[in-house]
Amino acid sequence: MAENIQIKKISLNEIDQLQKIGRQTFYETFSEANSEENMKNYLERGFSYEKLTAELTDENSEFYFATLNNEVIGYLKINFGSSQTELKNDKTLEIERIYVSKEFHGKKIGQLLYDKAIEIAKQKNSEYVWLGVWEENLRALSFYRKNGFVEFDKHIFKLGNDEQTDLMMKLKLDN
Repeated sequence: MAENIQIKKISLNEIDQLQKIGRQTFYETFSEANSEENMKNYLERGFSYEKLTAELTDENSEFYFATLNNEVIGYLKINFGSSQTELKNDKTLEIERIYVSKEFHGKKIGQLLYDKAIEIAKQKNSEYVWLGVWEENLRALSFYRKNGFVEFDKHIFKLGNDEQTDLMMKLKLDN
């Protein structure tokens, strides 16, 4: 299956598909552990046209779709420079999101998106790639540890009125 997956950069005219896959995968990943109200509010605000338009037109952020037979099944968002949510260092690249629709979990789609992020980080001569992962998202933590990431800090992510702890992880690149 992985050989039929296309990874391609997203443009502004694909905002509808980005909103759809963004909301779908966030809901699949976090709905069981969060209140319906907090989820609903986050999905509306976090994936609004205004927010996605701003993100898609930010020159320091890039989105990529994973597609199978022209169907979007996952996506990647990376940030560099001042658009990173924390470190904001020119020598680092942030993987803000890697999401794959549930029916394609375990099929190496996330790894393909991750590999794309690492490829771009190396092209930009980044020294580190970093990200934040919810401490209860064991699947993601396992994935990043397997890829060599180590924890270096924690921060709080607010989902509605619920404060959650994200583990900050980084990977040093050998350029």
